Amino acid sequence: MLSLNGMRIILTSIVLLAALSVAQAADSTFNTSAGKVTVETVARGLVNPWALAFLPDGAMLVTERPGRMRIVARDGKLSPPLANVPKVFASGQGGLLDVILDRGFAQNRTIYFSYAEPVEGGGRTALARAKLETGETPRLTDVKVIYRQQGSVSRGNHFAGRIAQAADGNLFLTTGDHFSGRDMAQTLDNHLGKVVRITPDGEAPKDNPFVGKAGARPEIWSYGHRNPQGLALNPADGSLWEQEHGARGGDEINRIEPGKNYGWPLVSHGVNYDGSPVGAGKAQMEGVTDPLWHWTPSIAPSGMTFYTGDLFPAWKGSLFNGALKFQLLSRLEIKDGKVVREERLLQGLNERIRDVRQGPDGALYLVTDSGSGRVLRVAPAR
Repeated sequence: MLSLNGMRIILTSIVLLAALSVAQAADSTFNTSAGKVTVETVARGLVNPWALAFLPDGAMLVTERPGRMRIVARDGKLSPPLANVPKVFASGQGGLLDVILDRGFAQNRTIYFSYAEPVEGGGRTALARAKLETGETPRLTDVKVIYRQQGSVSRGNHFAGRIAQAADGNLFLTTGDHFSGRDMAQTLDNHLGKVVRITPDGEAPKDNPFVGKAGARPEIWSYGHRNPQGLALNPADGSLWEQEHGARGGDEINRIEPGKNYGWPLVSHGVNYDGSPVGAGKAQMEGVTDPLWHWTPSIAPSGMTFYTGDLFPAWKGSLFNGALKFQLLSRLEIKDGKVVREERLLQGLNERIRDVRQGPDGALYLVTDSGSGRVLRVAPAR
């Protein structure tokens, strides 16, 4: 007959084994071209997280589409929602969207974030600047809206909203066509279906391609976009790359150049949702810049980053894209500025991947788009 102390030892062992089993079940291992990788949960309990940005101490700033911004500590603990985040139009695809740190964040504590701003009849894409105050009560201060999308109002679709900051400090922002304003993506008197370029104060830089052109918005950098949900600067040469949703097929990767037309809704590698052709039913047209890569059928890409770390030497220079519809991580191999191969990763994870960023430790970090969203870390298996 076991003593009371013996029974306690057995029960303790059972509890420890159960905890170990749960911990192991929380991680997934996948075979990749870089060897086996493990996907670990860093944080959970987020509601439709949309973007993350790393703070200097390794913590993360994460946006939730319903309108909350939180700090995720290195141990995964979530802060309370930050105070002073503006009210958002949280409907359909609208809400609180992207967030990035200013290049001088260590000195000025400045961040930029995009969101669907409520207006009569729906929402429009807006970009704000603020200072991040941490401590016992993290909050935003000096919040200022520096850009508001001009054009029709969206009732819930195609806000886009990805942000990138160039080495000169100027900001790029993607704007969607609001679905119902698709034809406006081809006209220059509005901001629908565009990539815009502004200063940190919201002004149009004097060297923007349409400055001084009658009837054109001076903030426009490129046009003819549908719903761009990825934006990143290629560290190899400083070029700007964008990723956007097609309708049925025709998701695109584009290298963005000033003043160029990227075709929507005149041309596409896909078709409309009802099966009818887009525009004239062509994939190419004179005067339209072709994509570097397209996905047909659509994977619904969202979030993108160029990998520069040392944790995955085989993946240096690759472009990573999250996928919502196909629930995977797409790795595009780049050579001489062109996409030469795709590797589809983490299939079987069964998560809509909304954003992907490289962490300061060289790992890849993902946010999953659901009502019980997580921050995931992708690293070589131990």
